[in-house]
Amino acid sequence: MKSNRYCIIMAGGVGTRFWPISRQAKPKQFLDILGTGKSFIRATFERFLPLVPVENFIVVSNRRYKDLIKEHLPELNDSQILCEPIGRNTAPCIAYAAYSLQKLNPDAEMIVTPADHLILSETEFHNIVNECLSFARDNNALMTVGIKPSRPETGYGYIQKSNNERISRVKCFTEKPNLELAQTFVECGEFFWNSGIFIWSVKNIIKAFEEHLPEHHALFSAVQSSLGTANEQNAIEQAFTECKSISIDYGIMEKADNVYVRCGDFGWSDVGTWGSMYQLSQKDAYANTKSHKSCYTYNTRSSIISVPDNKIAVINGLRDYIVVDTDDVLMICPRSEEQSIKKYIDDVKFDRGEEFI
Repeated sequence: MKSNRYCIIMAGGVGTRFWPISRQAKPKQFLDILGTGKSFIRATFERFLPLVPVENFIVVSNRRYKDLIKEHLPELNDSQILCEPIGRNTAPCIAYAAYSLQKLNPDAEMIVTPADHLILSETEFHNIVNECLSFARDNNALMTVGIKPSRPETGYGYIQKSNNERISRVKCFTEKPNLELAQTFVECGEFFWNSGIFIWSVKNIIKAFEEHLPEHHALFSAVQSSLGTANEQNAIEQAFTECKSISIDYGIMEKADNVYVRCGDFGWSDVGTWGSMYQLSQKDAYANTKSHKSCYTYNTRSSIISVPDNKIAVINGLRDYIVVDTDDVLMICPRSEEQSIKKYIDDVKFDRGEEFI
């Protein structure tokens, strides 16, 4: 029997905060940054396999990554990889998948997930996703998954729920608060991290595009007849060129009155920065995390050392530093200043072009 469940993996990001390991040519979702033996996108695919048949996976990404996707997910055929001509944030990405699915299966249920997150308690996560699917099936609901915060994190968005039910209507969204506000959120108990994982029917998300992002609805409706045909790429090029770059959170979730959240605690991280990687990684007796055993550290504490496997690294006298060495880039900076990585990239790009980005 044909399943109506589909998993949409968003895999178009460049992962600049993990530069210089993550590059435009091979960004973070195709890397094994945590040393698990699997790339992020592979781990994401396997995480959802117990819930969704392999033929119902769809990956949406920049067209430059199509060959990488096929390399990491050889089970997928070409029709399951939707190629964006340019990056336009998550709303156009999701629209591309939704309007394609509506044409393929109007009764489709969509699980939308980033390609590069970590989830440790997968059984609990599966239970929550199944609960969300059931709720979205029986209600006119746009579902999101919230994470119980373990600390006042300033790098995540927050969701405030309206009651103490397992599934609650969302009261508001707050983007990346300052530390004082994040501490208030954690103490309040009503606020949860926004995981960026969404569950809804294709019918309801298209209704939401029509109401809250009418320009996107018009553009993707106009090209829908070409989706799944030989003319798809030309049609999508036209839609993406004309559509506004906007996130699904800003464009729909913060405006709609039928948004619900199911909160949980299943060992989630978006592994978005060197700092979050450090928190999740194994450390030696001096709180250093090292990429392999050929990193020799002396008088060094609480640092991240990442060098190629074929290199010996000797580090002496550092405390709270990031040291990342690749074949063509070496970066050394204090852990407290990793937000400056964007500036480093901009400066290198200005002086040397795209070669090292």
